[in-house]
Amino acid sequence: MSLTPELQKHLQDGAFIPAHPLALTREKQLDEYAQRRLTRYYMEAGVGGIAVGVHTTQFEIRDPQFNLYEIVLRLAMEEVEKAQLQRPFLKIAGVCGNTEQALKETKIAKALGYDMVLLSNGGLQDYSEKELIDRTKVVANELPVFGFYLQPAVGGRIFSYNFWEEFASIQNVVAIKMAPFDRYLTLDVIRAVCASPRRDEIALYTGNDDNIVLDLLTMYEFEVDGRKESKSIVGGLLGHWSVWTHEAVRLFEKVKEARLHSQIDKHWFSIAQNVTDANSAFFDSKNSFKGSIAGINDVLSRQGLLQGNWCLTDHEVLSPGQAKEIDRVYATYPQLNDEVFVQDFLRSDKE
Repeated sequence: MSLTPELQKHLQDGAFIPAHPLALTREKQLDEYAQRRLTRYYMEAGVGGIAVGVHTTQFEIRDPQFNLYEIVLRLAMEEVEKAQLQRPFLKIAGVCGNTEQALKETKIAKALGYDMVLLSNGGLQDYSEKELIDRTKVVANELPVFGFYLQPAVGGRIFSYNFWEEFASIQNVVAIKMAPFDRYLTLDVIRAVCASPRRDEIALYTGNDDNIVLDLLTMYEFEVDGRKESKSIVGGLLGHWSVWTHEAVRLFEKVKEARLHSQIDKHWFSIAQNVTDANSAFFDSKNSFKGSIAGINDVLSRQGLLQGNWCLTDHEVLSPGQAKEIDRVYATYPQLNDEVFVQDFLRSDKE
């Protein structure tokens, strides 16, 4: 199965894709109404797609005691279908685990009507790079693959340049999300794609929440066989974009416009650091990102989109001092939040 030409163009042009959180009650049961409402919020905010069943959705949804993977994928799909959007919209399912599990999840996503999978290589320390390449090929036979370089601090692992060369050569790998939170490792991926005969078939997306704006503004150039090849990071698939989403969409469109016309004014560097500072609070960078999911949920609960910041496991909570950091960035960067939009959305969503 391949992407339609319309979705392929949308992906290559650069889409704004938030990672979809999980809505829970105080008893840590799925809050179906809030889960559906989150999907509606993202569509109303103008996103170009959603990624469900990913790190921000909490990997534990797959655990037998919760068994929420297929449910949350289905709820999001139902809301997208109800909306009957008149614009291209990418439906992306997170897939992880060993080859058997990854294939099973891919088939679930395919049956539900998802367009592609975000394939995580996290948690597979016993797999060699060759085994992970073979696993990718198996999944790519079912659905287009969005590669995923997950940072080691939250379960990812470091890969060689040769791994990304091999990865880029796989048919039906159509995009790669780079989220190692590391300039050197990010450059490995871009350089490998630039060196690939499939360079024009693979879209690069940022997942580096600590460097969103600058990733999107930079043209990357490398010499390949005596000639210069260049590549841009055209869009993002980000947990950070699951909060303050409406304003973030507007900022993304301005970035694309500036990039199109090569109007990279110095004010973008200040905006970039403001966004990174806000992300530091949401993602709990001071505590090695331990409160990243709870931080996202906390912002959404402050806005009334979630009942609370609860996560499935007891260790996923705000770190000491994190709530004050979120208070600080709220006060410091009012231009980045979308409080007015959210309150209007919540009123209209009840009607």
